[in-house]
Amino acid sequence: MSKLYLFPISVFLLFQITFLVTYIASILQNHVVPDVPYISDSATYSPESCIFGQLINTGCVLLGITIYIRYRQIAHVIDHHEVLKELVEKLNKRSLYIGLISAYGISIVANFQETNVRPMHYVGAFTCFGLGSLYLWHSSIISYRLEPYLTLKKALFRIILSVFSTIFFVIVAVCGVISHIKFNGQDPRHWYPSDGGFRYHVASSVSEWIVATIFSFFILSYTDEFKYINFEHPQISFIIIEQEIETTILVEAIDANIEADA
Repeated sequence: MSKLYLFPISVFLLFQITFLVTYIASILQNHVVPDVPYISDSATYSPESCIFGQLINTGCVLLGITIYIRYRQIAHVIDHHEVLKELVEKLNKRSLYIGLISAYGISIVANFQETNVRPMHYVGAFTCFGLGSLYLWHSSIISYRLEPYLTLKKALFRIILSVFSTIFFVIVAVCGVISHIKFNGQDPRHWYPSDGGFRYHVASSVSEWIVATIFSFFILSYTDEFKYINFEHPQISFIIIEQEIETTILVEAIDANIEADA
């Protein structure tokens, strides 16, 4: 059995543990109120921000590898079933680019705190959740079109996750904007019901946690498929050495011709 299945499991566990650890740490440090803060709000101040940034960066690398393995898996299926080429080849390539950019967006969110560089934090959040939802849709459609090579049950499960991801992403964005417009408190990290827009804030932050959890479970759904594929090391060639060998052979051939003519 291949060990590639450990990648989606690692991504799932690492993200969930990171969210939970930073949430608990931020509450113990009194950096946020326990009433469901945004995930990134739990990692605004040190030491939570240090832990969050380090673990999320590691998770993004593992996520990128997982997305690439998934891309190569589908590409291999296409190579052996020509009928699928028109159905999923372009989708598969787009899903790779979208997925990698989304993973990079997660890293931006982790490293550019809202209190320090707000515009970049929002760009990262939109890249992460917006393109992340788009990646889910691409992968779900691919799974559906691969039937019967992939079970219809799993494809429908991924489609359901994509639907809920999109719905809650919209709630995150809309309620988040409204809540900040209505907010009249001092610090959004300590958002109380009397500060205005509290209900919208809770709706937005809860939705963010749901979207992040959906993403994690979606990646986890690759586990069974990764058990039955193997990934070989890329071929390495030394261009300079090969050129020198070719040059040596050419010189020897010329010398041989000269001697023959003489």
